[in-house]
Amino acid sequence: MKTADFYYDLPQELIAQDPLEDRSSSRLMHLSLKDGSLEHRHFSDILDYLHAGDCLVINDTKVIPARLYGHKEDTGAVIEILLLKRKENDIWECLVKPGKKARPGARITFGNGILKGEIIDVVEEGNRLIRFHYEGIFEEILDQLGEMPLPPYITHKLKDKNRYQTVYAKNEGSAAAPTAGLHFTKELLAEVEARGIKIAHVTLHVGLGTFRPVKVDDVESHHMHSEFYVVEEDQAKLINETKKNGGRVISVGTTSCRTLESAAGEDGILRAGSGWTEIFIYPGYSFKMIDGLITNFHLPESTLLMLVSALAGKEHIMKAYEEAVKERYRFFSFGDAMLIV
Repeated sequence: MKTADFYYDLPQELIAQDPLEDRSSSRLMHLSLKDGSLEHRHFSDILDYLHAGDCLVINDTKVIPARLYGHKEDTGAVIEILLLKRKENDIWECLVKPGKKARPGARITFGNGILKGEIIDVVEEGNRLIRFHYEGIFEEILDQLGEMPLPPYITHKLKDKNRYQTVYAKNEGSAAAPTAGLHFTKELLAEVEARGIKIAHVTLHVGLGTFRPVKVDDVESHHMHSEFYVVEEDQAKLINETKKNGGRVISVGTTSCRTLESAAGEDGILRAGSGWTEIFIYPGYSFKMIDGLITNFHLPESTLLMLVSALAGKEHIMKAYEEAVKERYRFFSFGDAMLIV
């Protein structure tokens, strides 16, 4: 299977630069798992496709303002840092630009010295391990100094930080938002529950590996970066009971999907627990847990496009994307949604 098989032509102007004022007013394309047929609706119409006894699974991770700008103590050169994952206490794995100036031993100052960092090692992909020094609470300092790490294809400045968070974001730790969840409002979620549809939550802290381009020709040769997930006991029970009672488990986003598929056994039972996952889902994968997926429109040749192709079939997905381009859907993080069920 070739990476090039997942290419499609996307006009630049269809990449959404700003979130819509009303989260749930985005468009929704429904792709039927039964016959591959397509319907064009609005996101608030999603209730028409959900049944009492189904379970929506959301990812309650919270994006941290992970982008920091500082200066090298010795030269004053500007350094940009993106926090990727906390390794232990105050040591973080970071993406650093420019990397050449960031050798072990280099010290960086942020925000007139209220936060300082020392590069202690270079790890895979050229990422740096940085030990931070500060007084007070790290998260509060980060909130004061950091910026939301919007993907590189979004060039507009975000006016409201909360628009890159889901309304149910709770557990801090992501370098990117689980964007399928951005379409939900609190009112829409209340309506979902009022109709007898359960809502379960899992946590997967989204790293940048999800968005890294696939640089190999053969899909199977691509290596996914690890991301930390948590499935709590009561949530696993709720999801397992849904399956047992004949309800559908519908994942809100590829991150919830990857969490569920990582934590499920071959017997189709979801196990509570936490850990790191490197699961890579592409066509040929046999789903153990999910029956449907709410997702956004993904980048050409990306692992996320491969994941949705594994669920709905590559031909159906590529046809749907061709239709989305023709119908001028909005693409990527702040774009429109697709329901595969």
